[in-house]
Amino acid sequence: MRKRAWIGVAGAALVAGGLPAMFGLSPAGAGTVQGLQAHVNHILVLMQENRSADTYLGQLNGDGQPAYEAEPNTGNPDPLNPPNVITPFHKTTLCETSDLNHSWNGTHQEFNGGAMDGFTAANDINSDNADPADPSGARTMGYYNRTDLPFYYRLYNTFATADRYFSSVLSQTFPNRFYLLAGTSFGHIRNDAPPPGGFMQRSIFNNLGVAGISWKIYTDQFAFGLVFRYVQVHAQGHIFPISQYYTDVANNTLPQVSFIDPLFTGDKNVENDEHPPSNVQVGQRFVYKIVNHLTKSPSWHDSVLFVTYDEHGGFYDHVAPPAAVPPDGIAPMLQPGDTVAGFDNLGIRVPTVVVSPFSKPHYVSHTVYDHTSILRFIEKRFNLPTLTARNAAANDMLDMFLFNKAPFPYAPNFAPQPPVTPCP
Repeated sequence: MRKRAWIGVAGAALVAGGLPAMFGLSPAGAGTVQGLQAHVNHILVLMQENRSADTYLGQLNGDGQPAYEAEPNTGNPDPLNPPNVITPFHKTTLCETSDLNHSWNGTHQEFNGGAMDGFTAANDINSDNADPADPSGARTMGYYNRTDLPFYYRLYNTFATADRYFSSVLSQTFPNRFYLLAGTSFGHIRNDAPPPGGFMQRSIFNNLGVAGISWKIYTDQFAFGLVFRYVQVHAQGHIFPISQYYTDVANNTLPQVSFIDPLFTGDKNVENDEHPPSNVQVGQRFVYKIVNHLTKSPSWHDSVLFVTYDEHGGFYDHVAPPAAVPPDGIAPMLQPGDTVAGFDNLGIRVPTVVVSPFSKPHYVSHTVYDHTSILRFIEKRFNLPTLTARNAAANDMLDMFLFNKAPFPYAPNFAPQPPVTPCP
């Protein structure tokens, strides 16, 4: 059940060790803190909603990017017809009949201690997420490919991506977005509404403010950062409609750090955050607009844009998320009947791409990352203190960059605009 509190690809041969030589770099100089600080003046983060890596990119391996781990055909048990198995299949619709299970309990059931075999059962007719249109929970096993998401397949084939980028917690939207902004969910495992005045938890915005680093949140509807009291108090001059992003990027007046929020609620053919049951091509077009305006702007030459997803949304992924450093001493806010677990494991894998003139071309990192890795990247660029133990231990994503000589001084042309086929 969906719960809301508020409203020109580079050749594959380049991957096999040829990048440093091609761009006149030594391997040690490929990505350094010094290079990051010298060349990057604008960091942007666009977080979409509720898609797993296999659902979107499981076919990338056979469609231009052999370094990206392919989705296997092992599938999940058919909970209504054991011992049959429901294997991955190409989706024939761009919208879902209903949301999928991505609650704390549901995600732990799907994860099943790393077996990754509980996705169908967590969404079948006998589950808390029952959908009569999908009694076996098969929709979790569906995937999209280049024919459905042509821009995404070009984007992920062009720039650096990672096939070991995980969400931060085995749960839903709010806890994972808390990790992106605060390095912890400070005990929250649900989409808990903030108290009057907002959460007091320290976030990246506090540290940016103290250091005098400029920041903005551009929103197509609601700025998620407003759940924090600091952001509410400092909203004036920092929270803007998405139209201001297009103005700022064109005028080369982006702040040093930007967060971009999509349209979180709306008709399935209007909502652009990609959260089921919304049309995935509507979300793809929104991301295209964000990327296209950046690549065609004077802001391009010193910017980094991270595009990622808050969590898997209940969709299958075959890679078991590894153990993680607990962020702090705050225990999960468990209620009766909740799965007993801690914050010592990463969440389900999600798609992520680095769009930048310094992004390694056609590259796949196999390093383990989560949302706090983006925080670590921001902190290293602007010499900020870390927020939590998880954040301090996170890999910083520098291996996805070449700073000495930008591989993309002139941005790729992603025209034409990707199509949108409306869902009935």
